[in-house]
Amino acid sequence: MRVQVQKWGNSLALRIPKSVAQDAGVQAGTIMDVGVARGKLVAVPVAPTPMPLKSLLRRVTSRNVHGEIETGERQGRESW
Repeated sequence: MRVQVQKWGNSLALRIPKSVAQDAGVQAGTIMDVGVARGKLVAVPVAPTPMPLKSLLRRVTSRNVHGEIETGERQGRESW
């Protein structure tokens, strides 16, 4: 599939066709590692680094924790 490189500010941009993006597991916001290998442009999605639960919980403080919220009446077989 051929696509055209276009000017985007002081950089160049390459549109990734939807079918190619889906095959590569790429979507809007995906972080890419871009480089040149043997004279060819290579773009590889960077796998997100998993954050351990303990690290996430360390960020919870009395100033940023929210209270309970009302979610409405129970639905289906929910009970509480």
